[in-house]
Amino acid sequence: MSESPEPSGPAMRIGVGAEAAPETRVAMSPETVGKVVGLGYAVTVESGAGARAGFTDGAYAEAGADVVDGPVWDTDVVVRINAPRSEEIGKLREGSVLIAMLAPRFEPERTEALAAQGVTALSMDAVPRISRAQSMDVLSSMANIAGYRAVIEAAHAFGRFFTGQVTAAGKVPPAKVLVAGAGVAGLAAIAAANSLGAVVRATDPRAEVADQVRSLGGEYLAVEVEQEASTDGYAKATSADYDRRAAEIYSEQAADCDIIITTALIPGRPAPKLITAADVASMRPGSVVVDMAASQGGNVEGSVAGESVVTDHGVTVVGYTDLAARLPAQASQLYGTNVLNLLKLMTPEKDGRLALDLDDTVVRGITTAHAGETIWPPPEVKVSAAPAAQPAEKETAEAEPAKERSPYAGLAAGVLGAVALFLVTAFAPAELAGHLTVFVLAIVIGFYVIGNVHHALHTPLMSVTNAISGIIVVGAILQVGTGGEPLIIGLAAVAVLLAAINIVGGFAVTRRMLQMFTRS
Repeated sequence: MSESPEPSGPAMRIGVGAEAAPETRVAMSPETVGKVVGLGYAVTVESGAGARAGFTDGAYAEAGADVVDGPVWDTDVVVRINAPRSEEIGKLREGSVLIAMLAPRFEPERTEALAAQGVTALSMDAVPRISRAQSMDVLSSMANIAGYRAVIEAAHAFGRFFTGQVTAAGKVPPAKVLVAGAGVAGLAAIAAANSLGAVVRATDPRAEVADQVRSLGGEYLAVEVEQEASTDGYAKATSADYDRRAAEIYSEQAADCDIIITTALIPGRPAPKLITAADVASMRPGSVVVDMAASQGGNVEGSVAGESVVTDHGVTVVGYTDLAARLPAQASQLYGTNVLNLLKLMTPEKDGRLALDLDDTVVRGITTAHAGETIWPPPEVKVSAAPAAQPAEKETAEAEPAKERSPYAGLAAGVLGAVALFLVTAFAPAELAGHLTVFVLAIVIGFYVIGNVHHALHTPLMSVTNAISGIIVVGAILQVGTGGEPLIIGLAAVAVLLAAINIVGGFAVTRRMLQMFTRS
C-alpha cells in the first residue's frame, strides 16, 4: 500500500525546530538541509535551532532553508530529535507527518495521542535491523558516538594515562578497560580505548562478535554457555546459566580493571544489572565505571541517571544519559543523514512529496500511527534466522547428477587441450614448441601453487611476483635495445610498461597491508 499523507500538489514543507534545553543536537545540519532541498522539499528552520550544535542561521539560509523566528509545528513534515511533549502534540496539524525518536516501546500513550491528533508518526528509533536500513539506523549512529564519548568521559574522570609508558621518572602501566557488551556502542568504546593505549577486554552473549572485538585490539572474554541467537537484530535477554557465569567474570574483572564501561540494553525491558555494589567496592580507588544504560535503570548498581557520583571508597560511577549530545555537531550531522536517507526512500520521484508505502518493511517498521489509528508494533522481521536444513533425499538427488557430469566434463576438456597442444607442437617451429611447452607448464604449476597459498601469505607472495616482474622489465629492456624488428620492440615496450605498473602497484598494496598491522 503506497500513499501520500496529502493529495499530490506543491512540494511539501519540512520544519526543523529548536529542541528544548538541555538538548544540544538539532535534527538537521545545514549540509543535510541542502540535500533535502535537492529532493524537491521546501525546508523551514526555526531561528537558533542549530546554535548549540554550532550551526548558524546564515548557514541554513545558504543551504536553501527559510529561517523563521517562530515554531514550525504547522509544517507538512516536522523533523525532530526528541519526541514532542504532550502540550506540543496538539500543535501538530492534522494530516502532517512527525519524524522523531518517539520510543513507542516505552511511551505507548504518546503514540495514542499522536494517532488521536491525526498525525502520521515515524519513529527513528524503531528502524528494523536489516541490511538496507543500516543507513537510517539512528540508534546505531548515536550509539557509535556515545561509545566513543564514554571512553572520553572515563579518561577525564580517571585522571591518569591510558597508555603504558616508560619514562626517566619511572614506569607507568597501561589502564585496563572492561567493556560489557560488544554492540555498536561497545565496539566504538573498544576502538577508542585501544587507540588511547589501554588493555581492553570485552564480554558479549554473542560468540560471533569475538572476531570483531579482536580486530579492534580487544580481548574477548567468552562466557562458555550456549545462548539463543537474536532474530530481529536487537539484544535478547540472557539465560540464568549465562547470567551466573557472567557475574563471576564481572567480579573477577572488577577487581583487576581500572575502568568498566557497560552498554547492555534490551528493547522494551529495564536494563539488566551486570555490576553489583560488591563489584564496584572491589575496584581500586580512582577507578571509573561508565553506565551507558543509566537512562533505562542502569547496568551498574548505584549509578544515577544523568549524574556522576563517587562512592565512599573513591570509585567514580558515571551515569550520563546525553553522551551522544556531548558531541552535538557530529551527532546532528549523523542524525540528519539518517533522516535524509529515510526521505530518499520515501521520495522515489524526488518531487518533494512523501510517499508512505506501508508494504515496505522499513517504512512499516517505523510507522507507529497513521490515519487516526495506532499501528504499533509492526509485524516481526527476522534477520538472523538459521538456514533451514535441506532434506537428505534432495541432497542425494542433487549430488548424484553432479557425480555423473563432472568426470566426463573434465575428461573432455583434458582431451581437447591435449589435442590442441599436440597440433601446435607438430606444425610449429621447434623453438616455438619449446617456449609453448614452458608456458603451459608455468600456467599449470602457477595455478596450483598460487591457488593454494593461504590468504595470510599474500603479502610475501606479492613480493615474489614483484621480483618476477622485475625480471620481465630487465628482459624487455634488453629486447628494446637490440634494434630489431619494430613489432618486437613494440611488444617489449608494452611489457616494460605493464610490468612496471605491476611492480609499483604491488609495493603500494604491500605497504598498505603492512600498515594494517602497525600501531599508529
